[in-house]
Amino acid sequence: MAKPADPERPGRIKQLRMIAQIIKKANPKGMPIVYASAVATLAVFVVLGLVTGLVWQLSILGVMVGITVGMVIFGQLAQRAQYSMLGGQPGAAAAILQSMRGNWQVTPAVAVTRDQDLVHRAVGYPGVVLVSEGPGARVQKMLVAEKKRVQRVAIDVPVYDIQCGDGEGQIPLKKLQRHLMKLPRNLKKPAVSEVNYRLKALPQSIPVPKGPMPKGARMPRGKMR
Repeated sequence: MAKPADPERPGRIKQLRMIAQIIKKANPKGMPIVYASAVATLAVFVVLGLVTGLVWQLSILGVMVGITVGMVIFGQLAQRAQYSMLGGQPGAAAAILQSMRGNWQVTPAVAVTRDQDLVHRAVGYPGVVLVSEGPGARVQKMLVAEKKRVQRVAIDVPVYDIQCGDGEGQIPLKKLQRHLMKLPRNLKKPAVSEVNYRLKALPQSIPVPKGPMPKGARMPRGKMR
């Protein structure tokens, strides 16, 4: 039996229009670049068709390839626009973590300070990954303390600590996903769920402040097709 459509979830066309507006706001030249790349790809195939005498065949292929090229560039520009919107907001790293593909279980803001320095926790195949937001000198103590707290529960499980930011030695927001995906796969799928279940029992030592946190922020998952 087909699932009823969610009335609050926008349709595919509406989603694309919303993303196009975001791209246009972040980069006015973005959508013209998308259109130009698609048309240029089609033009190449048409010229090849005229040369080889296979105009119709290569034109049809050119339309399909042109749409694919345009959508790939569209997805890349959408990612850049989203990063631009999230940059500088408390909780931006959590939004990136929650949008990652694969078996990642994310708990935002497991540690918070009055200055809105944050530590988020992600459990995946590499093990436990702690990601901080804030100036390096301030968040390092938070990471060390949270790492010790996690290691008391996640025994023999690798625990990584990462500083997300634009400071020296920190991982920029736009490179955070790529950095995590390069970590070695140390756990099996059942172990990921087990470790996350144990960590859920840890009390949150500091309450979350009332500062702005991106709600429902999601990055495009890979290249759009």
